[in-house]
Amino acid sequence: MYEYVIAWEWLAFAARWFHVITAIAWIGSSFYFIALDLGLVNRPHLPPGAYGEEWQVHGGGFYHIQKYLVAPAQMPEHLTWFKYESYFTWISGFLMLCIVYYGGADLFLIDRHVLDISPTVAILISLGSLALGWLVYDLLCKSPLGRNTWGLMAVLYVVLVFMAWGYTQLFTGRAAFLHLGAFTATIMSANVFMIIIPNQKIVVADLIAGRVPDPKYGQVAKQRSLHNNYLTLPVIFFMLSNHYPLSFGTQFNWVIAALVFLMGVTIRHWFNTTHARKGRPTWTWIVTVILFILIMWLSTVPKLLTGETDAAAVAPAFQQFAGDPHFPAVKQLVSTRCSMCHAAEPVYEGIVRPPNGVMLENDAEIAAHAREIYIQAGRSHAMPPGNITDITPDERKLLVAWFESAVEGKKQ
Repeated sequence: MYEYVIAWEWLAFAARWFHVITAIAWIGSSFYFIALDLGLVNRPHLPPGAYGEEWQVHGGGFYHIQKYLVAPAQMPEHLTWFKYESYFTWISGFLMLCIVYYGGADLFLIDRHVLDISPTVAILISLGSLALGWLVYDLLCKSPLGRNTWGLMAVLYVVLVFMAWGYTQLFTGRAAFLHLGAFTATIMSANVFMIIIPNQKIVVADLIAGRVPDPKYGQVAKQRSLHNNYLTLPVIFFMLSNHYPLSFGTQFNWVIAALVFLMGVTIRHWFNTTHARKGRPTWTWIVTVILFILIMWLSTVPKLLTGETDAAAVAPAFQQFAGDPHFPAVKQLVSTRCSMCHAAEPVYEGIVRPPNGVMLENDAEIAAHAREIYIQAGRSHAMPPGNITDITPDERKLLVAWFESAVEGKKQ
């Protein structure tokens, strides 16, 4: 059993490393070609059929790049296709989803306080949502609405916000954000696999055969590439969010997700405009900062929106983390809800060492990790994972009051 757990941990690490490597390759090449395409200049001396050119310098050398909307008069012997970066990013990401969230469904995927379902049902819902997401997206793109690029993007935004809300009604907050990233990444990778590359192959085959390619193939591929362009940064956010519980573990997590998609648009708009040499729209950064501040505010679950009373009024005020006479209540709470994993010898099945090396077995350890307890189990619902130890809302308020009162006491 011990060897199996160790091997599973290393398998998860290998999948994560593989995923990061392929994602860097995909996102890097995608952003490079977007910047290159937007920066092309049409000059009089270009050869027939050339749309634009760009001079670049890198690694001690100069590169002269020309773009043909159709193809040069003579097709080159070898073409480099940029597709495997996308394919392996999705494959490695799905592998991680299987290892971490499907293999540990009871711990990471299911929160029975959100929806009491079995691991099998949860996994089927997960798989079905990814497949259904692509089908709905593809049908929207191929519908009459697809002829209006920005109208289509507005409808797609509504779909993404609905999925953000829907996932939070099904899974843990951590899994909801991860699935929202996987949902979006599936659309992006399927765009490459199902639309962009097949369309490019049709164009190449027509050129080799001496036929004039239908321009619709390029137009459709360009529209899907535009969607991928604006979806990339939100996907990165959701994939990183599992390390930041204030993003996924709070009451308004689905609203935060909706704002993240908007931030992705504003940031990419600045880069796209700058690369196209159409100015530097600084307003996009102002909007991005405002959105991020709003996200930070929402992560605290403001009582103005929730109607909650001040946490300090729910539990006694504590003067110091471990020195206050009421500290035994917090210690008892942590011992009951947290120490089954955060102990020198964890007793929870499958956990052979304390997560991240954090132990909460005595006063000194609890006080030393007061901030983490406050964020992970007080201000957010990240811990315990899936609330497997049934921590109550009042107990979370107790942790919040303990930490905040202690901090205020130290300032005085």
